[in-house]
Amino acid sequence: MEMSADYSSGADAATGRDVRALTVLGLETSCDETAASVVRLTGGRAEVLSSVVHSQIDDHAAYGGVVPEIAARSHVEMIAEVTRRAMAEADMGYAGLDAIAATAGPGLVGGVMVGLSFGKAAALARGLPLVAVNHLEGHAVSARLGAEVAYPFLLLLVSGGHCQLLEVRGIGDMSRIGATIDDAAGEAFDKIAKALGLGYPGGPALEKLAARGDGSRFDLPRALLGRKDCDFSFSGLKTAAFRIAQTCETEQDRADLADAVQNAIARQLSDRSERALAAYAETHAHRLFVVAGGVAANKTIRATLQATAAKHGFDFLAPPMAYCTDNAAMIALAGAERLALGLTSDIDVVARPRWPLDEARALSDPSHKPGRKGAKA
Repeated sequence: MEMSADYSSGADAATGRDVRALTVLGLETSCDETAASVVRLTGGRAEVLSSVVHSQIDDHAAYGGVVPEIAARSHVEMIAEVTRRAMAEADMGYAGLDAIAATAGPGLVGGVMVGLSFGKAAALARGLPLVAVNHLEGHAVSARLGAEVAYPFLLLLVSGGHCQLLEVRGIGDMSRIGATIDDAAGEAFDKIAKALGLGYPGGPALEKLAARGDGSRFDLPRALLGRKDCDFSFSGLKTAAFRIAQTCETEQDRADLADAVQNAIARQLSDRSERALAAYAETHAHRLFVVAGGVAANKTIRATLQATAAKHGFDFLAPPMAYCTDNAAMIALAGAERLALGLTSDIDVVARPRWPLDEARALSDPSHKPGRKGAKA
């Protein structure tokens, strides 16, 4: 439940936005990173005072992917210490905070519950407002951690569990333009990397292998050709690459396939984004294309999308590399922006395994029909 808090003493009369410096502790536990961060928001400028991330890569490596129960147990073990370190690095006591923000979904619900419950307890104990944050909204504002970015902008959110294009008009005000109808791009990276015998996490390992390859050897399928919308599909690519991987006999074969896969994913992201850019340019004078999420850390993907943006006269922006993958600084920033608008959460707010950014569109035009599995979006 969202509540409006009274911050009128520091609010701008024209916008209702709090213009005081707001300092927020953010907590992130939606997948396999336990993270805490302190961010100070002054006007439109965000300052990261601390950002601590405890990775669980070693815990899950033997399984080739994230095991939800192992992830949740690790969050329970680490959340207090990670938060203590974030507060210490920020040289901050709880008395210096204006609020506590915690991811409330979407994600692995056992993990989400850990961070949200810790945030609730800390907020109650210290008498601070609680701000429940949509993990995807955190990614949506993450580019603002590295630069002062004005709304609105066109966003490509591309990660292990999500792939969607959104018009971002402001915090809590986003419209879905396109989304994956099956797998996310990051999932395709990870699953194909696993088929190639690469370690976990697969995306960075595949990128490293692709640097030594010649992708022109393999002809991979292109999905959704001829469709006029901005949706994505990666399941066909994943299946084709998996079959080819079974025939690879040498390290060079594997490198060539990795390069072909990386180029195919970059091409589809560019093709579908190009449609969105063209449509967006017809109605918006402020032309900014933001790419966020873990896949935005891939250098080939980033360069391809930057060229696509330039082709259509858009400025291009991606978060600093440290804030592409899951982190708590983006959660703290989203929480601070919500707090500036007087939006806080009831202590009974629940953890959500699914939480679309554009809930109205998700209800009227779901990207995944009942009975079908798909990405978390």
